[in-house]
Amino acid sequence: MAQSADVDTRVHRMLRAISGAAAHVATFAFTIFMIYVVHPGLFSWHPFLMTLAFSFFMTEAVMVFSPDSLLRSLSRKSRTRAHWVLQLLALLCALLGLGIIYANKVFQEKAHFSTWHGLVGLLTVLWTLVQNLGGVTLLYPKLLQRWTLATRKLYHATSGLLGYLLACGSLMLGMCSLWFTANVTGVAWYLCALSPVLTGLVVMNQVSYAYLYRKKSQS
Repeated sequence: MAQSADVDTRVHRMLRAISGAAAHVATFAFTIFMIYVVHPGLFSWHPFLMTLAFSFFMTEAVMVFSPDSLLRSLSRKSRTRAHWVLQLLALLCALLGLGIIYANKVFQEKAHFSTWHGLVGLLTVLWTLVQNLGGVTLLYPKLLQRWTLATRKLYHATSGLLGYLLACGSLMLGMCSLWFTANVTGVAWYLCALSPVLTGLVVMNQVSYAYLYRKKSQS
């Protein structure tokens, strides 16, 4: 029985390592591909910055706490610092990308947030802003003493997972836009769509393992 459990553990670790590596490659490749796809102009900064924010910076920020993180050799304190730096970069890119698409709509006299992509994208940026503010209370626990630090970490992780899934959804909706489907077709489109799907599944597994499976195994 114990031998079977050890085998299951080794298989789980191997699959986790493979999926984690695939997620890193997918998010990096997708971001680089967007540099190739975009054309000169004001609008082109929007898809690039949003991809950089949500596909690259946010993914790496969340996965920095994974057992298979590229920064796993660093201390917990150093990884926490890397997490909030990456999240701050994600927020800055997202706010800039939002400002650019808003300005582009004004110049072209088009309606704002008139599509599902626009609405979900706006919600994602606002969620990211609130999530970052919540993270400040973890860096400075004395700012909010109503809940214990462990409870706040659980809320932060759960809210972060929902925000990340919103980001993945926003990216997927962006891939269904007229601009993206006109510039990316065939197999390339499906490979791009695979990136947020894969990273979303990996992040879901990471958070559920850290806050559900691990707690259950320790009880």
